[in-house]
Amino acid sequence: MIRIVLPFHLRRLANINKEVELQVAGPVTQRSVLDALEAQYPMLRGTLRDHVSQRRRALVRFFACGQDVSHEAPDAPLPAAIATGAEPFLIIGAIAGG
Repeated sequence: MIRIVLPFHLRRLANINKEVELQVAGPVTQRSVLDALEAQYPMLRGTLRDHVSQRRRALVRFFACGQDVSHEAPDAPLPAAIATGAEPFLIIGAIAGG
């Protein structure tokens, strides 16, 4: 079971109150986690990744075990602690401006 923590505005959009727990088939990667998340909560499609290119949105960051994995390859395996559910996969909305 994978644990995912979403920022408040995406939790509200998906109508959930806490972290999300999902089953991910196959290797646990950013792509497989996001695919499972969007399959379970279709209203999140396009909020984290571009509809066409599937690239991460510019103001969204992904963290695994305290490390920013936003620029890692989408098919790179996530740490075992994420795959086992010991640690949550964090999705953070970055803040821009000055």
